[in-house]
Amino acid sequence: MNASMLSYILLSCVLLSVQAQNCQVSEIIRNTRSLLNKTQESCPCRETAATPGHELACFVEGTKHMLEHNMTSNIKLLLLNQSFQIQRDRNLCESLTRGKKCEYKTKGTVRTFLEKILKTYQEIHKSRV
Repeated sequence: MNASMLSYILLSCVLLSVQAQNCQVSEIIRNTRSLLNKTQESCPCRETAATPGHELACFVEGTKHMLEHNMTSNIKLLLLNQSFQIQRDRNLCESLTRGKKCEYKTKGTVRTFLEKILKTYQEIHKSRV
């Protein structure tokens, strides 16, 4: 990783920590849509449906799993993972952070996992409008 990439990631972390106070719904929707448009992978993910209140823990685990297994090299995936970690650790988006541990119901593909993230945050967005 070169110095400019590291600077970008550090700046993004700072911005994410500030923006996380608002649950970052728009950012997460935009980044997830971008990843969905680029994702062709059908390899299995660990989670597609989490026990209610454990979604953020599952989103953290799922995006971390994708990063560790090089399922995509996109910076947007890293930003999503960091956003989910901040939201979980600071108990933001209360309806998604009742549990710190992911409790899986089913398994699925990368695409279904990203669609679950998108749907979850679209529902939050609708409730705010």
